[in-house]
Amino acid sequence: MIRLLTLLALLAFGAPALAQSPEKIVAGLSNNQIAITASFNGSDILVFGAVKRDAPIPEGKPLQVIITLEGPPNPVAVSRKGHVWGIWINTQTVRLNAAPAFYAVATSGPLSDVLSHTDDLRYKITIPQAIEDIGTAHQAADAPAFVDALVRIRQAEGLYVVDQNAVTVEQSTLFHADLKLPANLIEGIYKARIFITRDGKVIAEHQSDVLVRKIGLERWLYRLAQDQPPVYGLLSLVIAIAAGWLASAVFRLVKR
Repeated sequence: MIRLLTLLALLAFGAPALAQSPEKIVAGLSNNQIAITASFNGSDILVFGAVKRDAPIPEGKPLQVIITLEGPPNPVAVSRKGHVWGIWINTQTVRLNAAPAFYAVATSGPLSDVLSHTDDLRYKITIPQAIEDIGTAHQAADAPAFVDALVRIRQAEGLYVVDQNAVTVEQSTLFHADLKLPANLIEGIYKARIFITRDGKVIAEHQSDVLVRKIGLERWLYRLAQDQPPVYGLLSLVIAIAAGWLASAVFRLVKR
């Protein structure tokens, strides 16, 4: 009985708007895999697609498109520094359940025009909604300030991006956008989502995955550091000693 009630609730409040929508998304990515090498300095992904309809284009508000690309979520601790006994130290820390390592939002118009607050809460589209901060209120009275600080830091690092008017929509059917990925990406599955909206309401959604991984020597060193930290530390020490000895030898040779 409980399962039946749960199912009915999901059908009533969950996906009917999308399931009954006469407009659907057909989309693709220019690249589903990104390889991180020693020379990697960022990458671009072209997201393109079309809106498939079983009826003429509805009248009224024009169709809008939102594209997001989300990196692997991880727990994050955000600390605030304070001046204590003449030195700056961490005086308070808020631990967030999960925050995307990378998050980009591209829209076909001003974000406030293409997405309602209600649907943002439902689909977790904007950056603040993508960060899980449940339970932080008891850690600090001004917990939202810690979330804002995390967003500012990662925006400065190019890891959180909001690019309004970056999606081109043609004849309310075809759309495309370029998403730029920075050089400081981490490995993992990145989730690309596409939403089409009208009057701020989501009417269809599509999702694809992008694999980001290190290859070659970079991957070997990364796995060594993760799986065998003592060996990685010893190897780093040997390399540092060898580099110092080589630099000293070259200096003596030049001095002669």
